[in-house]
Amino acid sequence: MPSVNDVATPAVLIDVDVLERNIARMAERARAAGVALRPHAKTHKLLEVGRRQLAAGARGLSLAKTSEAEVFAAAGFDDIFVAYPVVGADKGRRLLALAEKIRLAVGVDSVEGARTLGDVFAAASRRLDVRLKIDSGLHRVGVLPEQAVGVARAIAELPGLRLTGVFTHAGHAYGETRPEGVAAVAQHEGKTVAAVADALRRDGLEIGEVSVGSTPTAREAMTVKGVTECRPGNYVYCDASQVSLGTCALEECAMTVVATVVSAPAPDRAVLDAGSKTLSTDPLRPRGEGHGWVIGRKARLSKLSEEHGVLAVEPGERFRVGERVRVLPNHACVVSNLHDRVLAVRGETVEAEWRVAARGRVE
Repeated sequence: MPSVNDVATPAVLIDVDVLERNIARMAERARAAGVALRPHAKTHKLLEVGRRQLAAGARGLSLAKTSEAEVFAAAGFDDIFVAYPVVGADKGRRLLALAEKIRLAVGVDSVEGARTLGDVFAAASRRLDVRLKIDSGLHRVGVLPEQAVGVARAIAELPGLRLTGVFTHAGHAYGETRPEGVAAVAQHEGKTVAAVADALRRDGLEIGEVSVGSTPTAREAMTVKGVTECRPGNYVYCDASQVSLGTCALEECAMTVVATVVSAPAPDRAVLDAGSKTLSTDPLRPRGEGHGWVIGRKARLSKLSEEHGVLAVEPGERFRVGERVRVLPNHACVVSNLHDRVLAVRGETVEAEWRVAARGRVE
């Protein structure tokens, strides 16, 4: 087996031991809470990781786009929730083909968007399971809780659709600077979506799934009474943002990027061969401080261009040209989508090369 020291840089490394511990830990949390786990596979986009999640007890997978679902369905994954407001007859026709083969549900957050899917399924004398997205505070997509009953009733009356649940994503937890703040967001997330589900049931709608998401809020939100499902994604890898938020410890981060120092032009500056094409420009949450951490060193990536990662070298540290370092990315999910492959490692040994099967699937 090749050594990590022999791989061409930059390269994405996945510590399989850490990965498998992360998967097992979240699966056990869901079992203890009595909720189904449906991990969001847009984080890793890997068939190998998805299979490990199912083997650990996950009910199925969540994905963001129709094309991602097509990739996983073609590989044998048969229970998928597209947790995104899918819109358009073109997508509807592709979903119809998927629904012939797998158990499929899709997110909606408007009558207009839902109708574009319902028309396709009604014309084929079929029904598509949909879940209504609720805005629990992120203010990105989703119906405001006070508007949910009216929108849900109208969607439930559309031909070709079956309204089966509600879901939300408390992504605004990434802006919290203290663990107590994250926990408060998580409680609000769970209580909001559970309350909406109760209101819809009182209105005569059959609501089965009550689903929450987000790695930072998962532990708290899944314990709220009325929640039936949790969809964390980032937990499989974790990253510098999760460490900063207090969601995990540094040793729970499974993804790093091995890079080479290609220049050391000044005592306070060194340059890696890993830039924005490798690490992305996503900021560190909750505060935008740099673009990644060098494991075991004080230096941080202060600036990225496409092929260059500029390190701000701390006093007393030194980087030499040709030296290899490990970088902990700010946001692991984006890194997955930047690479055709990742290397599965145990210790310093490369065990396998995994193709990022669903990368670039944005439609």
